[in-house]
Amino acid sequence: MARRLLTLLSALLLAFALGQPTSASAAEGRPYTNPVKAQKGADPWISYHDGNYYLVSTSWTDVITMRKSPTLAGLATAPSVQVWQGDAASRCCNIWAPELHYSGGRWYLYYVAGQNITDYNPTQRVHVLQSAGSDPMGPYTYRNQLGGTWMLDPSVLTLNGSLYLLGSASGGGTQNLVIAPMSNPYTLSGSFSTISSPTYDWEKSGGTVNEGAEALQRGGKTFIIYSASGCWTPDYTLGQLTLTGSNPLSASSWTKKPTPVFQRNDGAGVYGPGHNGFFNSPDGTESWIVYHANDSASDGCDNGRTARAQKFGWNSDGTPNLGTPVALGSTRAGPSGETAATPTAYTLVSRATGKCLDVSGASTADGANVQQWTCDGSTRQRWRVEDRGDDTSRLVNAATGKVLDTADCSAADGADLRQWSWLDNTCQRFRFVTTEAGGWVRIVNQATGKVADVANCSAADGADVRQWTWLNNTCQQWKLTPVS
Repeated sequence: MARRLLTLLSALLLAFALGQPTSASAAEGRPYTNPVKAQKGADPWISYHDGNYYLVSTSWTDVITMRKSPTLAGLATAPSVQVWQGDAASRCCNIWAPELHYSGGRWYLYYVAGQNITDYNPTQRVHVLQSAGSDPMGPYTYRNQLGGTWMLDPSVLTLNGSLYLLGSASGGGTQNLVIAPMSNPYTLSGSFSTISSPTYDWEKSGGTVNEGAEALQRGGKTFIIYSASGCWTPDYTLGQLTLTGSNPLSASSWTKKPTPVFQRNDGAGVYGPGHNGFFNSPDGTESWIVYHANDSASDGCDNGRTARAQKFGWNSDGTPNLGTPVALGSTRAGPSGETAATPTAYTLVSRATGKCLDVSGASTADGANVQQWTCDGSTRQRWRVEDRGDDTSRLVNAATGKVLDTADCSAADGADLRQWSWLDNTCQRFRFVTTEAGGWVRIVNQATGKVADVANCSAADGADVRQWTWLNNTCQQWKLTPVS
């Protein structure tokens, strides 16, 4: 018994030394398994706000999609909702590294986009969007381009009441970390200065690269965790800068740690971990990192990377201890303070009528009608939203296993929406597109561009749900409501 007490006391002392909460201070969150996003998981960013996690990542297309879930585990199967689409030739294509930041009651989405599809890389520039209100899902409007030259991986740092933009730019034959002052979240107020260039061998594997700068602050200390080496190599890794001077715009104010702080873990099958973000647990007692990585040393810098998350601690000197990347597939305790259940499916509720998207009579037959019906919690009104990796999803009915389908792939207004066996065609793929604040979306068929519509805006049970040209009315707006 004495030995058990001594062991427990030692564990408690170690937890305090690392700055980690003990099991007595907070309840563990819902179990989760990495990856938290398997489709388009590169350059992930997670924000926690008002009871939900919000996740964005690189799309490689002209859209930004966002996932929302009350638990970290739920992000793996949450619907990907389109919150932005490139709206001009100067920023149309190849969106990378979106990040979500809150300021003054609004959300700001920082991202990189190019000017064309075929030769996008030389034209990549930093842009920022602003939300209409306090809903992270938007809608968003375009505010500004930040800087006039090639730049990647925008993020922001707030220090002593002042705001700064972080980025990665070329200079002197290397890719470097840069910083500039801002007068507000969408306006630069000064020029960029370089604060870090690749100097160590571990920053030069496959390319001399410093990028993906992310601010991390705790106990009055400010750190920048950044990605180093070529993202196409298994040696892509994380480094650390510490603010040791008074002027964040000066390279002399930052001290670089001579060794990586997070790197490949061959024994766990984790390669090229990098381009991370940070978030806190719902109760604020735990620090978490989200990052992307590959599961093979031969994988590259593409859509094969998946988003992963894990808890980290703090050293006795106040510096972060990011630990070691964990293997995929093991189930771990989620962030402390989670109270909601992890969603297993979603209902789709009409804004006009408050009724649910429903398979008539729970029929398992191909061609069974999809209609609206008073929401009753039955499985015929539950849909699994499965990401297809191309910014679209298929909607699988929980009762029947069949998918939402546009009858005969018709492009006509009024074509029926029904269920059918999965054929893997675009008539069975849909996009969710943010329509208004409050979580309302339109359900857009990938083949036709038409939206799910309650016929004649009828409020009756059994009213048909069909496709129609977008009219921006409430009969064409839906809410994705999680169910467990």
